[in-house]
Amino acid sequence: MSDERSKSKLLCFYSSLAKARTAVASEGEQAVGAICDSGKYACILRKLFQVIFNLYFMDIEELKKNHNTSYLASLLEALDKKEAEVREMMGGDDDLHELASQELKTLQEERNGIEKQIQEILDKEKEEEEFPNEIILEVRAGAGGDEASLFAWEVAHMYEKFAEVKGWQWRVNYESKSDLGGFKEASFEIKGKDVYRLMRYETGVHRVQRIPATEKNGRVHTSTASVAILPIKKKINFQINPADLEMEYSRSGGKGGQNVNKVETAVRLIHKPTGIDVRSTNERSQLANRENAMTILTAKLQLLKEEEEAKKYAGERKGQIGTGDRSEKIRTYNFPQDRLTDHRIKKSWHNLPKILEGGVGEIIDSIQSGDMGDEEEE
Repeated sequence: MSDERSKSKLLCFYSSLAKARTAVASEGEQAVGAICDSGKYACILRKLFQVIFNLYFMDIEELKKNHNTSYLASLLEALDKKEAEVREMMGGDDDLHELASQELKTLQEERNGIEKQIQEILDKEKEEEEFPNEIILEVRAGAGGDEASLFAWEVAHMYEKFAEVKGWQWRVNYESKSDLGGFKEASFEIKGKDVYRLMRYETGVHRVQRIPATEKNGRVHTSTASVAILPIKKKINFQINPADLEMEYSRSGGKGGQNVNKVETAVRLIHKPTGIDVRSTNERSQLANRENAMTILTAKLQLLKEEEEAKKYAGERKGQIGTGDRSEKIRTYNFPQDRLTDHRIKKSWHNLPKILEGGVGEIIDSIQSGDMGDEEEE
């Protein structure tokens, strides 16, 4: 058989394989659409089909675009060509059939090993996309004036200490302080293994009951602080129109030397369609603060979009760990009784000083497991 004829047959083989892959993908999508046009069931079916599709076809071109799988994809592509050559050899010479069969078996074992490595990488990427290792934590004082701002600072401090225990990186994005040193509002970036997985249920209203230092009659006051957890995802499924953005610049003040105090490095970014605004003041340059503000805004818009989708199935979403809405009351810190109560799982813990110094791990673990107690609602 001539080289040109062999080359032609090989190209035919690759073309047929590509058409088969495209046909299966197209038919799978049509099948999902025929069963249900939209909604959560369509989403589930698409994910299921993608898993099955990946078992039979690995899109080498897509894998080559991913720097984590590009090398393995090139090995897989080389195996495809080698296999085609061996099959060509089997068809041309009966004497070589047994030798070629053994070669194909070896090639298949190599393929299985490479595909397993690729699948492990893809599974890890999928998990990191669902539970990213980077979040924005926002704390805002609620009802209660100065006492609320002091409590907001204590809540942020509690999470900062917990981050130290977990070995996570903690960085300040923006702080707006009250006259007493509390937080009117503040934003922080936390990076580390399992940070979103563990912190995702901390969103909501935290309520404190205690006698403020300024209270002369010994009355117990109730104040609140709200917490929002925003995952920073590597992949986003929307684009922000630059025309929808408004930027404001100001002097940062604080740490960073003369530059941040004399030059307008602080950035406030406003998304006009939603009214969402974010600030970044802690970087040394305006460009760095602008990039950081854009990251936070993207996370907020992504979360807003997901919340809108989730509202379609709000009844199914509500469960023992609550809605995840920042307006939902999730915990009460009762100082006179030295007790913290999580209202979603109806459990209480004592020793508030230890908890507020980062000892919140046991509480977070209970939320993760959904371990229900029998505490009455306050």
